[in-house]
Amino acid sequence: MSAATQEQLLEMYRKMVTIRRFEDHLYNLFLQGVVQGTLHQYQGQEAVAVGVCSTLNKDDLIFSTHRPVGHGIAKGMSLKGIAAELMGKKSGCVGGKGGQMHMTDVSVGMMPSNAIVGANIPIATGAALSFKLRGEDRVAVSFFGDGAANIGTFHEGINMAAIKDAPVILICENNQYAASTHISLATKIENIADRAVCYGIPGVIVDGMDVLEVRSAVLEAVERARNGAGPTLIEAKTYRYMGHSRGDPGNYRSEEEMTEWRSRDPIKRFQKYLLSESIELVLLDSIEQQIDIKVQ
Repeated sequence: MSAATQEQLLEMYRKMVTIRRFEDHLYNLFLQGVVQGTLHQYQGQEAVAVGVCSTLNKDDLIFSTHRPVGHGIAKGMSLKGIAAELMGKKSGCVGGKGGQMHMTDVSVGMMPSNAIVGANIPIATGAALSFKLRGEDRVAVSFFGDGAANIGTFHEGINMAAIKDAPVILICENNQYAASTHISLATKIENIADRAVCYGIPGVIVDGMDVLEVRSAVLEAVERARNGAGPTLIEAKTYRYMGHSRGDPGNYRSEEEMTEWRSRDPIKRFQKYLLSESIELVLLDSIEQQIDIKVQ
């Protein structure tokens, strides 16, 4: 596994900050009534999307959830295409007909996001099997939340992927809550990744607030998949700062819990690391200023 170059590190930082600033901007647009319907936002989970997608090639495919903006940006989608889609415009990435829950840009490997919990796991497995049958050096990635780990398609999709040694990476973004239900109320085990042993595949637990730890684990899983060794289940323990959707104030979470998770903010942690690697703060500030201009 190769270490990231400085250029790669800066690109990861750029994408993480872009996701955060763009999601914050979308929230303001929602309050103004410019974005209709609702939003399921990604603030706090940026290290997962960026860490995963930094390991992929353009023709590798990702399959997202009802929280797809972060995944799409990490995979290379246009901000204009996403914004226009959320505003129902013809210039949107799905012609204004898909909205936030059904964003797509096949040109960068972002397949249609799926609002049905757990539904993209067997779909990503099917795509991976198609790669294997055609002899293509490609992998598929399924993103899903902790709530999907108790859905039938989780077990069915992973079991099929394991049996067929499908080149699929299964990313459980365990943000602790399925809507308002804490993970401890939904499953008896502490780690969702422990279920991997039931299918005879590796199960890996990573700090989902640390982009480099996510990247390292996914690099290994991608290499394994490309070499024909099959899927890996990776559980990234992370946290969403916002409620489940824009109609959810998140009152089921304590102030202490939110403060503790925010103290581990993935962007601030990554910035601290970059500064320790002799990357100047003025450069990082310049990147953030460029992003602010682009987002606005």
